This record gives sequence, C-alpha cells and structure tokens, in this order.
Amino acid sequence: MQRLYDFLRRHPTWVDSFWAVFLFGISVVGETARQEARGTDAPAVVVPIVLLLCLVIALRRRMPEKMLLLALGLGVAQLVLDVETTAADFGFLVIVYTVAATGARWASRLALAAGLCAAPLAQLRWPSDDAGQLGNIAQMIFLMVPFALAWVLGDSIRTRRAYFAQLEERAARLEKEREAQAKVAVAAERARIARELHDVVAHNVSVMVVQADGAAYVLDAAPDQAKKALETISSTGRQALAEMRRLLGVLRTGEHQEGGEYVPQPDVEQIEDLVEQCRGSGLPVDFKVEGTARPLPSGVELTAYRIVQEALTNTRKHGGPNAGASVRLVYFDDGLGLLVEDDGKGAPHELYEDGGADGRGHGLIGMRERVGMVGGTLDAGPRPGGGFRISALLPLKPVH
Repeated sequence: MQRLYDFLRRHPTWVDSFWAVFLFGISVVGETARQEARGTDAPAVVVPIVLLLCLVIALRRRMPEKMLLLALGLGVAQLVLDVETTAADFGFLVIVYTVAATGARWASRLALAAGLCAAPLAQLRWPSDDAGQLGNIAQMIFLMVPFALAWVLGDSIRTRRAYFAQLEERAARLEKEREAQAKVAVAAERARIARELHDVVAHNVSVMVVQADGAAYVLDAAPDQAKKALETISSTGRQALAEMRRLLGVLRTGEHQEGGEYVPQPDVEQIEDLVEQCRGSGLPVDFKVEGTARPLPSGVELTAYRIVQEALTNTRKHGGPNAGASVRLVYFDDGLGLLVEDDGKGAPHELYEDGGADGRGHGLIGMRERVGMVGGTLDAGPRPGGGFRISALLPLKPVH
C-alpha cells in the first residue's frame, strides 16, 4: 500500500488523468440523461467542451496558467453556444484552486475574478423560471461561495508551502553558518596551537643549541661546565616535551594522556623561571617587577609569558655573542605593561615589518596576534642606541 501511495505521489498527472476520465464519463451520462428527459438531442459541441474541461483537470499541475486560460475560453464558448452547465464544469473549481495554490500571481487573481463572475453569468444566461427573481439571486450567491472557498483554500496552501520553504531555507542557512563558524573556530584553534608550538620549539631548542655549543667548546678544558650544560639541555628538553604533550593532548579529542596530567598554561609567575633559564644558557638578563603583583586573566598571563619568551629567544638568535637583555613588568591599575630590551646588534629589518617579504618573522607576527586577541598594543623595533626593544600593554578587562 505504501508503495502504491509513493508511486501516486511521484506521478500526480496520472491521478489527475484518472479523475478526468471519471468526470468525463459522469458528464456524458448525465448530459445524455438530461437530453432524454427533455426529448431533445444534445448540441454537437457538448462532447468537445466536456472533453476539454476534463483535459483541464488532467493537466492542471503541469501547466496551471495555460489550463486556466483554456477553462476561461471554454466558459465563454458555453455562454455563446448555449451549452448549459454539466458535471464537467466542476473543472472550473479545480483549476481555480490549483492556480491559487501553485500558479503565478496574475493567474491567481484572474482565477478569483473569473470564479466570482462565473456564477452570476451562468445564472443570467440560464435563469431558473420556477425560482423567481429573488430565488435566482439567492442561488447566484450560493454558487459564488464554492469558487471563493476554492480560491481561499488554494491561496492558504500557497502561503503554507511558502512558509515551510522559508523555514527550510532558514534551516539550511543556519546549518551553513554553523559549518562556517566551526571552520573558523578550527582555523583559530590551529593558529593558536601553531603559535604555541612555535614559541615552545623556538625558545627551548635555541637554549639547547647554545648549551650544546658551549658544552662542546669546554668539554676537554672544563668537564664540570660541560656537565652543567648537558644538564641544562636535559632539563630544557624535558620542559619542551612536557609542553609539547600538553599541546598534542588538545588535538587528541576524547583521549586521556597516560602516565601523568597535562602541564598547566605558563603564567606571569613563571617568567622569573624563564629568565633564570636564559641566564643559565649564558644570556645576561636584568629582571624587575614594578607595581603590586596580582592575579590576571589567564589569556593575559599566557600572552605576557609568550611575549617575554619570544623576545629573549630573538635576543639569543640575533643579538650576537655579547648581548644582554632586560625585562620589565609593570602592573598598572587597568593593565600590564611589558618592556623587553637588549643591547645586541638587533634583528634584521625585514623581520619586524609585517613578517617580511621572505615569509620570516613568524615570532613577531605571533606576538601581534596574541596581543590583538586580548585587546592590547605592541610596539617592536630597533632601539635608538642600538639593540632591539619590544613594548606591550595588555588590558586587564576582556575585549567584547
């Protein structure tokens, strides 16, 4: 039964054709019986008109506007040729409903006007002698109601379909927006993880390289210093691995790390440990904190730590063998100030202007992105007296 229902839904013209044939048979039988009761012969044009009215029903869904015009032409032909109404005239009601539901707007308005005029014209053309004038008027009004109801029903179906189509379009649009937001979120998360990886790898690997070079240089002359350098390499490597595990754990959705917990995000308090690590690697760093230290938003603390980390890494890379650095943290009432300076030879010019045309300078680009995410400002460039300076101001209130 369900298959039959699905088949009929896929082939609506077949259903309409069945009812057209059924209506044609009823019309022919009814007209024959009426003419026999009168003792007259039916006009020769009755059968073609009935056949075409049934055709209107058969093709109403495939070409509603054309079938409406055909029905109007047949109605005019009935009035002119004096063909009284038959059962096939039910096709006028059907086409009025169909055009109101699925046809063009002009066709819908035309169907309403024609439907309201059909009953008065038919009553004037074939009045009922037994009913009297008042009865004819009442009958005319009564016959106008079905046409009006057919049009109202069709128009309500049109409105309902349009409403559901709008809901489906809105749901599809919302789904696309959700997909776009998800892609943006994934891209932002990937960029954040890329910045974290860059900061972790660039800083710790540079410390390990410096210590390894120093250990190789003093291995024979000062074994104790070489041993100390190797210990620094070992501890730095472990720290880098711990941070790498934390970042990779973010990518393993739904999995748990075995053998320990993820390391917490670095904060402002760990900047002092970072400075000590740099001092241990041979970079003199002067570190001072001004103002009253207090807890800060986690995003601000991580940003501050990464800025200092990247700045000291750049000093080791580009400052030269005798470079020194200074780090200042200033707690304001409404923000945290950072000032990292060195007295080395400074970074190449292309590294601090929008990343450079050669695609390098990702550390400074990452700094600007981090500072922008918390609504702060960053200034990076060479010092007037030589060296390099990075200055940042991070607000304590979240950005909306």
